[in-house]
Amino acid sequence: MTSLIILAILVLIAVYLVYLYNALVKARQMAKEGWSGIDVQLKRRADLVPNLVETVKGYMTHERETLEAVTRMRAQVGAVPAGDVAGRAAAEGLLGQALGRLLAVAENYPDLKASANFTQLQGELSTLENEIQMSRRYYNGAARELNVMVESFPSNLVAGRFGFAAMPYFEIENAADRAVPKVGF
Repeated sequence: MTSLIILAILVLIAVYLVYLYNALVKARQMAKEGWSGIDVQLKRRADLVPNLVETVKGYMTHERETLEAVTRMRAQVGAVPAGDVAGRAAAEGLLGQALGRLLAVAENYPDLKASANFTQLQGELSTLENEIQMSRRYYNGAARELNVMVESFPSNLVAGRFGFAAMPYFEIENAADRAVPKVGF
């Protein structure tokens, strides 16, 4: 009788461990899916940047530094290794700052502001920024769920045994990057 109770307890423990393992796998996959969503939106933004720069280049003859900064920041984003969430967040923050400066400088060029192409690109960029923000929220929520499981008892025992690790949040490191750039349209 006691051996039957012990066997039942061992089976329950095994079932619970399988449940924890599967929950960790699900959380990790949700975080990876979230990162993939961010990556897609950031790629779309990176693809939009050359079009924006080319449109602005024709109007801005004296703002070469601003245009070069945007191009340089886009190249830095592309150089970040895949999976380096913190590095990508930092590079994207710098690109966002450079784009903000570019749009702010565009205020000095009324012909540029009146350009249908520039207006369309601004609209696309604004839409993309909103989609990036939603993707960041989703990823950070999924990363939070995984991180809680990786750090909480008893799931941390299973996580440690099977190599599950906490995922970094996609955050802006520099407090100045969090400030909304002053851009007038």
